[in-house]
Amino acid sequence: MSNWMAKLNASTNVWMKIKSEIAIKMSEKGGFSFPTTPTKGRNGLRKIQTHGKKEDQICHDDSVPPVKAQTIDELHSLQKKRSVPNTPIRGESQPLSPSLSLSEEERHRQQLQSISASLASLTRETGPNVVRGDPDRKSETPRAHVTHHVQAPTLSTSDSGLKFTHILYNLSPAELYEQAIKYEKGSFITSSGALATLSGAKTGRSPRDKRVVRDETTEDELWWGKGSPNIEMDEHTFLVNRERAVDYLCSLDKVYVNDQFLNWDPVHRIKVRIVSARAYHSLFMHNMCIRPTPEELLEFGTPDFTIYNAGMFPCNRYTHYMTSSTSIDLNLGRREMVILGTQYAGEMKKGLFGVMHYLMPKRQILSLHSGCNMGKDGDVALFFGLSGTGKTTLSTDHNRYLIGDDEHCWSENGVSNIEGGCYAKCIDLSKDKEPDIFNAIKFGTVMENVVFDEHTREVDYSDKSVTENTRAAYPIEYIPNAKIPCVGPHPRNVILLACDAFGVLPPVSKLSLAQTMYHFISGYTALVAGTEDGIKEPQATFSACFGAAFIMLHPTKYAAMLAEKMKKHGATGWLVNTGWSGGSYGSGKRIKLAYTRKIIDAIHSGELLEAKYTKTEIFGLEIPTEVEGVPSEILDPANTVGHRETLLKLGGLFKKNFEGFLNYKIGTENSLLTDEIVAAGPNIQ
Repeated sequence: MSNWMAKLNASTNVWMKIKSEIAIKMSEKGGFSFPTTPTKGRNGLRKIQTHGKKEDQICHDDSVPPVKAQTIDELHSLQKKRSVPNTPIRGESQPLSPSLSLSEEERHRQQLQSISASLASLTRETGPNVVRGDPDRKSETPRAHVTHHVQAPTLSTSDSGLKFTHILYNLSPAELYEQAIKYEKGSFITSSGALATLSGAKTGRSPRDKRVVRDETTEDELWWGKGSPNIEMDEHTFLVNRERAVDYLCSLDKVYVNDQFLNWDPVHRIKVRIVSARAYHSLFMHNMCIRPTPEELLEFGTPDFTIYNAGMFPCNRYTHYMTSSTSIDLNLGRREMVILGTQYAGEMKKGLFGVMHYLMPKRQILSLHSGCNMGKDGDVALFFGLSGTGKTTLSTDHNRYLIGDDEHCWSENGVSNIEGGCYAKCIDLSKDKEPDIFNAIKFGTVMENVVFDEHTREVDYSDKSVTENTRAAYPIEYIPNAKIPCVGPHPRNVILLACDAFGVLPPVSKLSLAQTMYHFISGYTALVAGTEDGIKEPQATFSACFGAAFIMLHPTKYAAMLAEKMKKHGATGWLVNTGWSGGSYGSGKRIKLAYTRKIIDAIHSGELLEAKYTKTEIFGLEIPTEVEGVPSEILDPANTVGHRETLLKLGGLFKKNFEGFLNYKIGTENSLLTDEIVAAGPNIQ
């Protein structure tokens, strides 16, 4: 026991010596120490001796200075740096725009006045009292409200006129994430960083509920009647629905407002304003439209077109023309669109596409439902095709720049993308098959109606529990080889894609101008068993201009413009079959994607222009005798058993579909090009 006590005392002496040395060093630095002679503090604890610096006699503190805030709200305000315009939009020699020389307060006032005017009721003198900011942030106080007077009958003040409507204006993706997750049930962040949302009961477009105002102007300009996507409504009914939507939006504590652009060609771009009730809708349009710079927002002014998205509120089914609780109404005279009874965001995207199909041809600009890419030498190709034909897959090429995947304009300046983003299907998506789309699903991307693991938040792209129409909307710059700005020179090749499940169209055909117009107007592909219930054998389907659901004018108007531009700029038309070869669906095989890519590569390189061709019967298509990397036996399907009978059947379907276009002339001089186009179709004796 004595040896153990001796060792303990020795250890204690060593520790006291080390502690004394530390205390001396800390004292020299203005620190603290334990006194060598223990003294008692509170509760019997040993006192800590502090040694201040001789010059100021205070305890040394080597931490950072305290924050300059007196309250927690003031501390939070220091966390956010104020955004300021920083993108140059003009040379130094150019004078500043008057809007840029205004004070910030005056710019905000004008901006709010414009938004209030957009939300003005047609039956009251003033627009709502609007103020910027989130009403749920207690530290934010309303600025002076703005009213905007419009010519309308004077009625008594409504309850909504006594309240502020908070405007969440052009919020960033991060801010919209916060709003969606906090206030919108069904919003989650996936493992890749994307925002997963639900679109409610509607998981796709509602074409039967879409209406267009038929007035003195549109009566003669638009395509009405059989085959047309334009279902008419009158001006009064539109105003009833507009009033319903505006009243609903103004009754909310806050609404989201996006001011953005359509068309990357700065000469022909359109200013659009989207007023919506959901952060999901605001983020969707932030991605899909062209995002303005801060300076462009300062000069935005009055929009050219406005969307009122009150999709969370139904229309009145007793209103004339209404057939359900959903109504998507377009008034081209007022340049307005109203959405009631559907939260599916695609209605906004395709509604604006319809507007561009109306406005652009008035400027002699061709609007197109197509993909578009450009080679490193500046050669541009357009890809037309219905769902399942490979339009997105083939236009997205690692060896070429992507201008856009869905909507374009062809003007005197060349081609330009209408949109600022991509809207991709997600069903069965995989990194191996579609790496660019898969990798684009990250922070900032909106995912609609996908299913994910409740713990890991990993998306199951094969799960169709909510809908098969799962989608992702992301900015186009998320694609690595996107060309920014999304413009290019005049196209060199116009590629029409058809998934022919009958297996009688060749993998590739070179088309004359008249043949290109015939197949462009027809817009052919085929449905196969499994794609829709009840389909037991291949079924032909036709969609004029490869996008009949979105066009506003008669298909021959767009065809005439396409023919004129192709002829002027020397573009070549091609028909590419991405469907079956060696027989129809069930007996033949689908053409390998690798073979189709070889064909597309040969078109891009100009190799097929130099190839030798033979002519097919009935359709009169010119097919190459050889394409590098493609088996020659699949290039001509004529040797397939039962080929002629099936070809005659398909030819008859083409002719029957085309009967609806026979009474229309094409061309500025009412020429007989229509007869040439009809002759370019199948020749059935």
